[in-house]
Amino acid sequence: MPGGKLVVVDLTDADGVIRDFRLSGDFFLEPDTTLDAINGAVEGLPTDASADAIGRRIEAALPVDAHLVGVTVPGIATAIRRALTRATTWRDHPWRLVRTEPLPPRVHLALDQVLTEAVARGETPPTLRIWNWTEPAVVIGSFQSVRNEVDLEAAARFDIPVVRRISGGGAMFMEGGNVVTYSLYLPDSLVAGLSFEESYAFLDAWTVAALRELGIDAWYKPLNDITSAGGKIGGAAQKRIRGGVLHHVTMSYDIDADRMVQVLRIGREKISDKGIASARKRVDPLKAQTGLSREQIIEHMCEVFEREHGLTQGALEPALLDRARALADTKFAGDDWLYRVP
Repeated sequence: MPGGKLVVVDLTDADGVIRDFRLSGDFFLEPDTTLDAINGAVEGLPTDASADAIGRRIEAALPVDAHLVGVTVPGIATAIRRALTRATTWRDHPWRLVRTEPLPPRVHLALDQVLTEAVARGETPPTLRIWNWTEPAVVIGSFQSVRNEVDLEAAARFDIPVVRRISGGGAMFMEGGNVVTYSLYLPDSLVAGLSFEESYAFLDAWTVAALRELGIDAWYKPLNDITSAGGKIGGAAQKRIRGGVLHHVTMSYDIDADRMVQVLRIGREKISDKGIASARKRVDPLKAQTGLSREQIIEHMCEVFEREHGLTQGALEPALLDRARALADTKFAGDDWLYRVP
C-alpha cells in the first residue's frame, strides 16, 4: 500500500466464488481475531464483487475494537480485485527510458497517442519518456474550452501556440527549460483492479518518493496533483486507449508567473497585481525548493525509477516518430481537434 505495508492475498477462484482466502503481510492487526474476521468475510464472495462491496463486507465483520495499522479495508479490497484481475506489477515489465530530442509541442502530443497504442499492441515495451521542447506552448485538456481557458490575443502576442492533448485535466503553460514533463506508456494490466482515482496515486508514487529524497516535503493530492507545503508542484493526466494507458506529469521547475497569468485565464476577469501574486503563491517550483538544475532533478528521478521498477536506456523507434510527425501535421495541427470545444 502507498505509504503503508505489504498486503498479500491468496485465494482460489472456484467457479466464480472466492475460496481458501488468506490475508497476510507485515501490517499490524489488533486483536488477533481481526485476521480471522477478515478472512471469513471474504470467503464465499463472488469473484465479480466490486471493491466497494468487498470493503463493506469486511467492515461489517470487524470486531468493534479492531485496529488496522499499515493497512486499510479499501487497501485489502484493492489487493483482492488486483488478484482476481491478474494484475501485473512494475517488475513484470521491461521498462525502457526514452529521452527525445527537443520536439515541437504537437509532435509531443502525437507521440503520446502513438506510443500508448504501440505499447497496447505489444509493438514496443512499456516506456518512460522525458520531454524536451523546441518552443513554449499552452497545452489544454481534451475537454476544455479554448476561449474559456486561454487569452488568444496574449498567446499570439507572445508567439505561444495553443495545442490540445488527448487526456483530460487543466490547461498548462509550458516553457521548455522551466518544466519537467514525462510520460508513462503502460499496458492496462499494471493498473488492473485499481479505480481510475487509485491509479493516479499508484503511478505517481515513485515521483513523490524521488522528490522527497531531494528534500521536498511532497505528497500526492487527489485527484491528480503533486503538491508540497509551499504550493503545487505539478499535475498528472491519463488516457486509456485499447489496452494501453498514458499517464503523463508536468512539474514546474521555474515559472514566469507574469506571462502565465496573461496567457491563461485561471478564472480571472482581468489581469491584476493581485492575480499575479496569487498565481506565484499557488505554484512552488522545483528550482526554488531544491536549488538543483533541471537536469539534476531529471537524473535523480530516473535513478529512483530504475531502483524501484527497473529501467534500461532505450531509443525511440524512427517509424514511431515518423508516425507521430504525420499525426501532428494532421490531427493535432487541425482546427477540428483544437476547437472541438471552442
